[in-house]
Amino acid sequence: MLRPSDSVVRAITIDGAFRVITALTTETVRGAIAVQSASGATAQRLGELITGAILVREAMAPNLRVQAIVKGASGNGTLVADSHPDGTSRGLVNLGKGAADGSAVEVGQGSLLQVMRTLPSGMLHQGVVEVPAAGGISGGLMAYMQESEQVVSMIAVATLLGEDGVGASGGYLVQLLPEVERGPLMVMTERLKDFERLDDVLAHEGASADVLLEELLHGMPFSRLDDSPLSFSCRCSELRVMATLASLPRSDIEEMVEDGKVLDIRCDYCGKDYQVSPSQLRSLLTTS
Repeated sequence: MLRPSDSVVRAITIDGAFRVITALTTETVRGAIAVQSASGATAQRLGELITGAILVREAMAPNLRVQAIVKGASGNGTLVADSHPDGTSRGLVNLGKGAADGSAVEVGQGSLLQVMRTLPSGMLHQGVVEVPAAGGISGGLMAYMQESEQVVSMIAVATLLGEDGVGASGGYLVQLLPEVERGPLMVMTERLKDFERLDDVLAHEGASADVLLEELLHGMPFSRLDDSPLSFSCRCSELRVMATLASLPRSDIEEMVEDGKVLDIRCDYCGKDYQVSPSQLRSLLTTS
């Protein structure tokens, strides 16, 4: 049986009460975790953060970039998730200097979630919230949507780990619309109590974004609006590397040219190596 591919699905209930976004992110998360060599709780939290960044982007800025950063309790490392409108996402683990082997980024009381999304004007919208002690990444995302975006949403994300790594990953976002009435709200509230943990649904062999959508809205008429593919990919390139170097002070570039050595630069997100020769650096000095 072919494994369902990663995708995100958008829908709205016929009564106009709820907007629902579901996502299967298994392969996307696998790619990011493999490159970061993450394991255990850190791998799980990174997978959940990547899924969350995708859901927030789809809800608030589907055609723009969203980046989510979790700063561990007591300054114990950071996790970064980067989601782009073409459906590609990537992740980053930084355990911090002096971190012991096998240490994890602690997500709980004292952790902060920062979300940045690009606005149509090109400016950045930023919000920072404290991650609830018992809410994990899901709780942090809901707090962000409520406090920073002023949007009441119910969010759950999960990454299941097995002996061979990531078994499944996905999540959902249910947004309350102005038309919601007390009856449908009570029904949805009870329904979502069964979905606070997505393990059973995601662990099913046929799990997909559509299956999750149908489970969430079982018995509730809805209109499926759209879907789009998701994947792991890094946006680094030689052009971006050169653009970054070009932003350095001229004196720093001159010093590197005089040193005469080839620069070895590695992308933290995907591990790809780039070599920049002195002649390439010299060309930055002649660029107007």
